[in-house]
Amino acid sequence: MGGIRKNINFQLNCSDWNLYPRCSIADEELEKYPKPKIRLAPITGGTENIGFADETQYYYSMIEACAEINLPLCIGDGCPDIKLKSGIDAVKKESKKAAVFIKPYENARIFERIEWAKPVAEIIGVDIDAYNIVTMRNLVHLEKKDADKLIELKKNCGFPFAIKGVFTHADLDLIRQVKPDIVAVSNHGGRVDNRTGSTIDFLAEHHKEIAANCGEIWIDGGIRRERDLFVASYFGAKQVMLGRPLISALCRGGKEEVADYLKRTFNYQ
Repeated sequence: MGGIRKNINFQLNCSDWNLYPRCSIADEELEKYPKPKIRLAPITGGTENIGFADETQYYYSMIEACAEINLPLCIGDGCPDIKLKSGIDAVKKESKKAAVFIKPYENARIFERIEWAKPVAEIIGVDIDAYNIVTMRNLVHLEKKDADKLIELKKNCGFPFAIKGVFTHADLDLIRQVKPDIVAVSNHGGRVDNRTGSTIDFLAEHHKEIAANCGEIWIDGGIRRERDLFVASYFGAKQVMLGRPLISALCRGGKEEVADYLKRTFNYQ
């Protein structure tokens, strides 16, 4: 799925979970923290990045696999519109709800997409760091969101409001002003060009400030072991999002492998 500077942030996302917590707490104590909820991450690009024949085939397969085991869902946005619409249709087919993350278009276009998503949405979010994906920004005219534009979305979207892609000091300033219902610490799987680092390193440094300015913290990026869930919880995360591991499981063995992977790796019940 690509990544900046030889995929350095993707590598750090995976490796840095081993560094925390930086204290004398033993794993036995760490495991007393409540596990965060696991949720499917909002990934699109089934044709370009994964190898499916079309976007609809990817979304229907992935959403069906997650719905069968009651894994909470996210769906994402992209260009062309079939990326979002196929996700909406797949969630609707399973009679489920999802967190819907929309790219940072101008607000009028975001509100249009919220209308599309209303039948399946439980949360509406804006993927603010997608602005840094230069190819997409130029293709569909993404805009860098300021606090006023995000506050307008929060007040009028009709759902709990999430800001995803919080990974810089400028993002922290935004959430101080907006105070979203959910902050999702994310660097887009290491794919966006903003700064070098891992999501868990950012959360560990800033979790108190983030928690003071939102209702709930989510995180993604490099979560590969059950211990990572407890580390996320230690730093205040209530939910974690998984993307690549579930895609790999789906491609290896279909929906049965998705279920087996989650049970085997995270003791998901």
